[in-house]
Amino acid sequence: MTIQVFKSKIHRVKVTEANLNYVGSITIDEDLMDAANIVAGEKVQIVNNNNGERIETYTIKGPRGSGTICLNGAAARRVEVGDVVIIICYAYMDIEEARKFTPVAIFPDENNQLT
Repeated sequence: MTIQVFKSKIHRVKVTEANLNYVGSITIDEDLMDAANIVAGEKVQIVNNNNGERIETYTIKGPRGSGTICLNGAAARRVEVGDVVIIICYAYMDIEEARKFTPVAIFPDENNQLT
């Protein structure tokens, strides 16, 4: 049996853009993605601390060091620039692997930069 467990997260970053006229996804500063062990195209859950919305989409690499957090497509209607979000990834593992696994959590500063 496999279970879905918390794999990684980017905790409390600010939305810098919302682009309704894009196919979909979330664009994330590549430095943040690397630090949180998130890969391009990976499914993520976005939790909006300002309004309680929970959105699932996939990731796109943004420019390194830019602090970019941009919700694209329909998800752009669920956020406003300046909203604080948590970006969470999950993974499927067997129970024994899950018991030994250590998730990654990063806590960028108020400008979405690694500290």
